[in-house]
Amino acid sequence: METLGFLIDGFGVALAPHNLMFALLGAFLGTLIGALPGLGPANGVAILIPLAFTLGLRPETAMIMLTAVYAGAMYGGRISSILLNIPGDEPAMMTCLDGYPMAQKGKAAEALAISAVASFMGSLIATVGLILLAPILADFALTFGPAEYFALFMLAFATLGGITGKNPMKTVVAAAIGLMIATVGIDNTGVQRYTFGVLELYEGVDFIIAIVGLFAISELLFFIEERAGGGKAKMVVNKLKLSWKDIRDIMPTSIRGGVLGFIAGVLPGAGASLGSFISYTLEKRVLGSKGSFGEGDPRGVAAPEAGNNGASSGALVPMLTLGVPGSGTTAVLLALLISLNITPGPLMFTQNADIVWGVIAALLIGNFLLLVLNIPLVGIFVKLLSVPPMYLLPIVTMVAFVGIYSISNTTFDLYFMVAFGMAGFVLRKLEIPLVPIILGLLLGPEMEKNLRHALDISDGDWTVLWDSGLAIGLWVFAGLGLILPYILGPLLRRRMQVAASTGGPEGD
Repeated sequence: METLGFLIDGFGVALAPHNLMFALLGAFLGTLIGALPGLGPANGVAILIPLAFTLGLRPETAMIMLTAVYAGAMYGGRISSILLNIPGDEPAMMTCLDGYPMAQKGKAAEALAISAVASFMGSLIATVGLILLAPILADFALTFGPAEYFALFMLAFATLGGITGKNPMKTVVAAAIGLMIATVGIDNTGVQRYTFGVLELYEGVDFIIAIVGLFAISELLFFIEERAGGGKAKMVVNKLKLSWKDIRDIMPTSIRGGVLGFIAGVLPGAGASLGSFISYTLEKRVLGSKGSFGEGDPRGVAAPEAGNNGASSGALVPMLTLGVPGSGTTAVLLALLISLNITPGPLMFTQNADIVWGVIAALLIGNFLLLVLNIPLVGIFVKLLSVPPMYLLPIVTMVAFVGIYSISNTTFDLYFMVAFGMAGFVLRKLEIPLVPIILGLLLGPEMEKNLRHALDISDGDWTVLWDSGLAIGLWVFAGLGLILPYILGPLLRRRMQVAASTGGPEGD
C-alpha cells in the first residue's frame, strides 16, 4: 500500500501540465533520434542534456523529459530497421530479420504499428516490474556498508562490457581512463591531483561536459567524416491495415518478450541487445514450424521490440536503487542526477521520492504517449530518414554549445567539450567504448570515498573489503562478470550475426 501511495504522488508530479508537456516533447524527440541509424538512445540523451540546463528545468522535469527521450529512442530504433534494413542501434538489429521482409511485401505500415504495440507492451511490463522491484531492492541496499558499496562498484565495472561487448579488454582500458579522469581535482584531504595549476580543474572534470563532448561532438565528427552530403533512401509507406486480430496474435509474444527483456535489463551489463536476442530466440523455439521467422512474420517483429524496450525500463532498476547504471543510457542519466546534486541509490527513495516516483509515473504515461505518437505519425518519422546531415549538424551543434555555455558561462568549458569530442572521435576509431569512461568518471569519486571509509574503519586492514558474506557474494559476481564475457561474448555475437544473415538463430 505504501508503494501505491508513492505512485499516486508520482502521478501528481508527472501529470503537472509542464511536466506532461516535456514528457511529450521528450517522447517525440526521442523517436526522431532513434529513427536516425547509428545515433542511439545514449547519444540522443547526451545531446539533449544541455537543453535541460538551457531551459532551466527543475530536476524532476529534466529527468522526466530525458527518460521520455530514452524510451522514445528505443521505440524509434525500429523505423530504419524495418524500412531500410539498417538498425537504428544494436538492439534493433533483430527487428531487421522480419521487419524488413514485411516492408518488402508492402506491409511496412503494419510492421511499424506492430512494433509500436509490442514496444508498448514490453515497456509497460517492465515499468510494472520496476514499481514492484525497486522499493524492495532499495530497502535491501540500505544494509550496505562502505566495503559492500566498494564491491558493488567493482561489480559494475566488471559487468560493464556485458556479454555482448566486442572486446572486454578495451572495456577495461576505457574504465581505467574514466577512473583516471575522476582523480583530477582536489581530493578530500586537500591534495591537488593532475590540475597542472589550471584553476578550472580544481573542482574536477564536469560530467556533463565530458558526456556531451564524448558523445555529441564525436558523433558530429563522425557525421562530417562519413555521412556529410548524403541523404537516406526514401521509402513509401503503405496505408495501415492492422486489425484487432493482428494485435491479439502478437500479445503472447509481446508479454513473453517484455518479461525476458526486463530480466535482461535488471542485470548490469546485459542490456537491450541481450533482451532482444533472447526474446526472438525463445519465440522462434516456442512457435517452431508454426512461424515463418525470417520471412516477414509479425511475431518476429514483436518479440525483439518487446524485449529491447522491456530491457530499457529494467535498466533503470539498478540505477535508481543502487546508483549503478544498467545500460549506457542510464549511465548518462546517472550523470544528470549527480550534476543536479541528487545522489542515486536507496536513500533517493526517501530524500527525493518526488523525483523517483515522478519518473516512474512518467514512464507509464510516456508509454501511452509513445503509442499514440508512433502509429499516426509514422509518416513524419519516416521523412526524417531523408533529411541530409548537413541540415541536422548545425542544430545539434547549437544545442550542445549553448547548453554547455549556459551551465558555467565560461569559454573554457566549450574548449574542454571540443577536446573531449576529439578524444571521443579517436577512441571510437580505435573501437574503445565510451560508456565505461563515463562510468569511471561518475563512480570513481564515490568508489574512492567508500574505499577510504572502509579502510579508516578497519584501521588500514584490507581484509575488511571481503569481510562480510554480502561483500564476498558481490566479489564473486564481479569475478564472473569479468570472466564470462570472454566465454559467452564471442558465442552470442556469432549467433546474432548468424541470425542476421540467415533469418533466425543458429541451430533452429
